[in-house]
Amino acid sequence: MTTTLPYAPQIAQSHLLSLKDYSSSEILDLLSLAAELKKPENKHLPLLQGKVLGMIFEKSSTRTRVSFEAGMLQLGGHAMYLSTRDIQMGRGETIADTAQVLSGYLDGIMIRTFHQATVEELALHSSVPVINGLTDDFHPCQVLADLLTIQEHFGTFAGKKMAYIGDANNMSNSLMIGAAKVGMDITIACPAKYAPKPEMMELAKSIAVHTGANIHVTADPVEAVSGCDVIYTDVWASMGQEAEALERMEHFKGFQVNEGLVQHAHPNYIFMHCLPAHREEEVTTGILEGPNSVVFQEAENRLHAQKALLVALMGNKS
Repeated sequence: MTTTLPYAPQIAQSHLLSLKDYSSSEILDLLSLAAELKKPENKHLPLLQGKVLGMIFEKSSTRTRVSFEAGMLQLGGHAMYLSTRDIQMGRGETIADTAQVLSGYLDGIMIRTFHQATVEELALHSSVPVINGLTDDFHPCQVLADLLTIQEHFGTFAGKKMAYIGDANNMSNSLMIGAAKVGMDITIACPAKYAPKPEMMELAKSIAVHTGANIHVTADPVEAVSGCDVIYTDVWASMGQEAEALERMEHFKGFQVNEGLVQHAHPNYIFMHCLPAHREEEVTTGILEGPNSVVFQEAENRLHAQKALLVALMGNKS
């Protein structure tokens, strides 16, 4: 079987800590490779034959674990699950020591954790690529899959508008950065108490200056979705915020994506959610399972986008 790349990405980065570090062209290159690897004839290209990815999980996951593990197997490599309950990093060993030890065993590390500083310190001391599988600040792998899904549906990002409805969290942070990188407008609709952090807004707007994207925040969901092409939402209480769930439900009552709200969007809008969804909270079942929903295509695209990322970071670069 051939091991030739169907599309050679031009990626200068050594890690994926956040999409802010990637240029617009690097992101588009990853999406092009993901589209090629998604083709049935390219599903099992052994581009990472014999390579091993260590997957550190401080936060549990369905999509992150299964998509990375399946992706490595399809690429001819192996993925190793490492819970922080089972490795010494979760029992007092420093992140720096863990990074250096694992670098001697592995060809790449994916980590899903709480603090962005943990990922950054791991990368600082690692001699192999480190991938941010999720932190409280960013979820770059999800946004690569989201951008791939949008590109598949519309063929372009130019002139497209996204509305994100709900909590300004790691998803909204990463979506603002991703949208700004590809030149797509995005509006965040959320209660004032749960608005994006000023530093996240400044970061996204500093990127948008170079691509012409518009970044906007409002407390009015109708304003956000009016004429938009993409409606995106996420749970109101993320992992680790369970104690705030009841309070958050009160604040977000008017921010449900439902049959009334979507009437203000473009007729051909698509609905997106990073999953898992809390049905009848942030979104109604009718919208989640409706004809405009692409949530399961979006979930599948985690596999294809991450395979492209793994090849770009762990493959043999010419």
